[in-house]
Amino acid sequence: MLRFFQYYSFCFRLLCIPYLCHLTYESLRKATQFISDNVKELGEFLKSTDISKAVIIGIAVTVPIILGLLSGYFEVGLALCFGAFWSSPSDVSGSQRHKRYGIIFSAVLVMVISFIGGYLKYETWLSLPILGILGFGIAFLSVFGFRASLISFSGLLALVLSFAHDSQELEIYQYALLIGVGGLWYLLLTTLWYQINPKRQTEKILSKTFLLTSQFLETRGKLVGPGNDRNQLQSHLFELQGKLTEQHATLREILIQSRRSSGRSRYKGKRLLVFVQLVEMLETAIANPVNYGKMDALFKEHPEFVEHFQSLIFEMAKELQRIGKAATDPKKISENKLLSDCFQQVQDEIYSFGTSYGPKDYEGFLMLQNFLQYQELQFEKLKRIQWLLGESYLASEEFIDQKVSRRFLVSQDYNPKLLVRNLSFRSNIFRHSLRLAVTLMVGYLIGNLFPLQNPYWILLTVIIIMRPSYGLTKTRTKDRIIGTLLGGAIATGMVFLIQDAYVYGALGIVSLVIAIAMLQKNYKASATFITLSVIFIYAILQPDVLTVIQYRILDTLLGAGLSFIAILWLWPTWSYVAINDDIEKSVRANKEFLHRITLYYQTKGKIPTSYTISRKNAFLETSNLSSAFQRMAQEPRSKQKNLDKIYELVELNHAFLSSLASFSTYIQHHKTTEASELFKIATNKIDENLGHVLTSLIGEFSRNTPLISTDDETFFKEQLPAFPASRKESAPDEGLQPDRGDQEAHLIWEQLRWLFSLSATMLKVTSSIKWH
Repeated sequence: MLRFFQYYSFCFRLLCIPYLCHLTYESLRKATQFISDNVKELGEFLKSTDISKAVIIGIAVTVPIILGLLSGYFEVGLALCFGAFWSSPSDVSGSQRHKRYGIIFSAVLVMVISFIGGYLKYETWLSLPILGILGFGIAFLSVFGFRASLISFSGLLALVLSFAHDSQELEIYQYALLIGVGGLWYLLLTTLWYQINPKRQTEKILSKTFLLTSQFLETRGKLVGPGNDRNQLQSHLFELQGKLTEQHATLREILIQSRRSSGRSRYKGKRLLVFVQLVEMLETAIANPVNYGKMDALFKEHPEFVEHFQSLIFEMAKELQRIGKAATDPKKISENKLLSDCFQQVQDEIYSFGTSYGPKDYEGFLMLQNFLQYQELQFEKLKRIQWLLGESYLASEEFIDQKVSRRFLVSQDYNPKLLVRNLSFRSNIFRHSLRLAVTLMVGYLIGNLFPLQNPYWILLTVIIIMRPSYGLTKTRTKDRIIGTLLGGAIATGMVFLIQDAYVYGALGIVSLVIAIAMLQKNYKASATFITLSVIFIYAILQPDVLTVIQYRILDTLLGAGLSFIAILWLWPTWSYVAINDDIEKSVRANKEFLHRITLYYQTKGKIPTSYTISRKNAFLETSNLSSAFQRMAQEPRSKQKNLDKIYELVELNHAFLSSLASFSTYIQHHKTTEASELFKIATNKIDENLGHVLTSLIGEFSRNTPLISTDDETFFKEQLPAFPASRKESAPDEGLQPDRGDQEAHLIWEQLRWLFSLSATMLKVTSSIKWH
């Protein structure tokens, strides 16, 4: 019996060897792929602008300290270090001119605040109101836009840290002046870095735009397949569109502002034309020339088209990735034979369909032809980008006119009257500034009432964590706590192993650089490394470093807890209160875009600048609406009023823009017929529906008024041209060629029906919500 079991055991192991080998091979392959992907990601991170900025900050703060120690003027070096560090937040992506002004204003602000803060050594009862007033005033500067909010953050840093350091050797005015010089020292470093490699920022942001556009195309390709979760894919598209809108705004500022200040540049001109192609690729990708219901039915009968169309779209997405990675080296950009083969294969399949099924299903044939032509437009834009990034020669007339291009920039209003207009609880910035000021006073009071080692850490945590929105504050609170606990645990272990002050100093600098580099990419990791940096620096100054770690964690928990309580209870700003304003802006922008499309379709000729600007605004406002909804979705459930209906409106606005983009793309790239009276009537009815939607959003639409006229529904159902299943007759050996007029009519009338349906649904949803 024993020999029997031994025999079968041997046979079983013998049979399992191939499976175990396969399992080992698969595990090895996955592990290798995982390591390879992470190495690539690490390589991209090390080459990013985040790491270069972090290195510059590292140099800016360490060089003055080292020189101060060597020369015996440590206080001078420390003041220069603080000034450089506090002026660095406004150094973000954008035009060099805006960066320069941002750093200068930051340096001036931190100098003034440091001067005032030097005298804030009164009793707690007197310091509290001064801290509150200054905190409110500095935070309130954020009404002037994103870069102003970063300058405001610099001022808050200077205010809080003025409680942490008392200069023993310098007078207050000397210390404040050196703080300002430190800001100019940082400006000098960033300017030198820009002069060494002026193209780096543009190339990195352009490369990221290529990557995001590639992801957008890939996600759009997945939507072609009928079996995918379209709601999830649509949500991902909303997120990607928001990120692309931000990248487009940054590139506009860099490419247009720099040309305005430095004149024409062949390099900038070519990149600006590449950027235009990427914007048009996004519009074409958003465009939806197909009816998903009809397309699903067609693909169900002919599943080969799903695979071939997706292969073509995915290959274009991969090509965008390759171009983005090779953009700095034109020699690496070569013709993609596989992409040409994919395109030819789809063309052949549609020709075969026309030969076999076209006469029986002419509408299906037109749908495939229209869908293919949109992919052909993307293909042509890809080839133009390759040509522009290659060794192409551009004549001066190829560049975009500066006067026209400037109209695409979003100018920030810096009128001081803006401060007065925002002195109201209707302003989110006013609420945030007041909330922040009160929380700072409470944190300062707690730090003085209880025996805490460094109470200013509470205030520092508050200004870093607290944001105007609930969702972002909650996320940063969680990440800050986890990062601080993790950093404290790692530091505790390393302090027991290392007892060298020089090693502490080196680790502190490296941790600071990594923390700054990770700030935008992963805030949790950034909080971990900033905790390590602070603890290593304190380990040099104080022998009892474990006490430092204990108080660092305690102060962080107190600051995070105060921030979260404040965002919940102190004049909270909930998205549902103002979401109708975002919907209104999106609908109004889509309405204007529809008007411009209609006008151009009727008049033909050269595309006016107003048309392009209305398109940009429609994309921008729709993206802003998605962001507003995302903020609402992160808030407490009790504050997510009408969430399902608002999400439906977000989807309807995106679908409306998608249809407009399809309409727009077609009439820009095809010679169209004269607009008929039916077309004018149809667009007027859609425009009228959108007008009612806007009226409903501001609460002026009467509930007794019929939402949609029966005559309007009859018109769109019965009056617009329809396409019967059999429209053409052609011999199989000749193939079926689509009539250009039929293609135009099919796409235009399908889009008009869809736009009317969307606008009607929008009106029904907005009318069912009580906004005020």
